[in-house]
Amino acid sequence: MPCAPVRDLIGVCDTGAAYAVQQRVTAPRLERGARVVGHKIGLTSSAAQRQLGVDQPDFGVLPDDMGYPDVDTVPYASVLQLRVEAEMAFVLGEDLAEGPLDLARVRAAVAAVAALEVCGSRIAGWDITLSHTVADNASAGAFVLSQERRGLTESEPRTAVMKMSVDGRTVSEGTGADCLGDPLTAVLWLARTARDLDDPLRAGHVVLSGALGPMSPLAPGAQVTAAIGELGTVITSIGEGTA
Repeated sequence: MPCAPVRDLIGVCDTGAAYAVQQRVTAPRLERGARVVGHKIGLTSSAAQRQLGVDQPDFGVLPDDMGYPDVDTVPYASVLQLRVEAEMAFVLGEDLAEGPLDLARVRAAVAAVAALEVCGSRIAGWDITLSHTVADNASAGAFVLSQERRGLTESEPRTAVMKMSVDGRTVSEGTGADCLGDPLTAVLWLARTARDLDDPLRAGHVVLSGALGPMSPLAPGAQVTAAIGELGTVITSIGEGTA
């Protein structure tokens, strides 16, 4: 069950404490055998940053058991207070660990994939501050990747147009520019941040770069489809049941 806000425990903007809590929150999952296969970036839109009074993104980790293939069903009970957003994901073809890190290097290192992120919150009513979402693994719940990958000689993330529908009704629209001006800018931020924390991004890892439009709540049985420019479509459904 969702809990009440924990502002009195970790403060509103104490990201150091919040990331320490994030590690504690994700540790049991990893101890049960899950592997970290990537990261997600949150707070990449100016609207979300204004809402929480911050001027930079946050991040969480993606265990492999959060991932679902295209067209698969995400169990409703696996995520609390489900909301969905459409994103560009990037799969690394090389480590981003040594040497200069700039947009040109990031572009050369990744392939792009259409993705859906099913977000969740342990805080009742999504009554969150920056510290809440960081502590809650950046509100990560599940992710779905399209089967098709494209190199960036074939697509331009910044200008890609996104449309997401739930049960056939359009609920979110946007472009790549709605993610920090360019989804690759978000990946660069994460690459630099991760390296500074001595945990650099590695070949094969997935990066969810951030929402291209507003999130939408999900009910049991919902069908979600997102089309993202030349990356094509990605589809998921939400299982029946209760959280």
